Amino acid sequence: MVKPLQLAIKRIVDLILALILALVTLPLFVVIVVAIRSDSEGPALFKQTRIGYLGRPFTMWKFRTMRLGAEREWQPPKPDEFAQYRFQDANDARITKIGLWLRKTSLDELPQLYNVIAGSMSLVGPRPEIPEMVALYTGPMHRRHQMKPGITGLAQISGRGDLTTAESITWDLNYVEHWNCWLDIKILWWTLGAVLHGQGAH
Repeated sequence: MVKPLQLAIKRIVDLILALILALVTLPLFVVIVVAIRSDSEGPALFKQTRIGYLGRPFTMWKFRTMRLGAEREWQPPKPDEFAQYRFQDANDARITKIGLWLRKTSLDELPQLYNVIAGSMSLVGPRPEIPEMVALYTGPMHRRHQMKPGITGLAQISGRGDLTTAESITWDLNYVEHWNCWLDIKILWWTLGAVLHGQGAH
């Protein structure tokens, strides 16, 4: 059982680090916005409803990596396909040239620092899922919503987009079950290594 004091410490660390990172990366933020707008039509930022802490929906922000309106072409997996479903597809024709680079470097996730500052996300936690996928969850899977969703997490450093939905959820449940501040520190360190090696997340 996670104690309120531990969660309070996690929130303070999130806020401090996210504020620092947001300020340090602000020039890069501007460069990426210009690059996206030069590469394809549409806004540089992409917002999407995700399911967060305690199953509550919130708006998550990312840099747009696909052509405008591409999300409407996606169809959720059927229930019998759910467990083996994979989101990531490097050959997806909807991904723009700049978008492919942003995904590889994980820089498309930068705007989520502002989700962390606002309190809807944490730096580390289960990745927030879209409502259509959560609708396919069975009972125990919803335990992943007992922690705030994160920009990175155990699933992201354990295979990222190569994991099936079932594998990803297993890692998320493992994180929720065994969470402590030291685990967050290790995940952030491992994430840095994964990003430097170009292993992007979805």
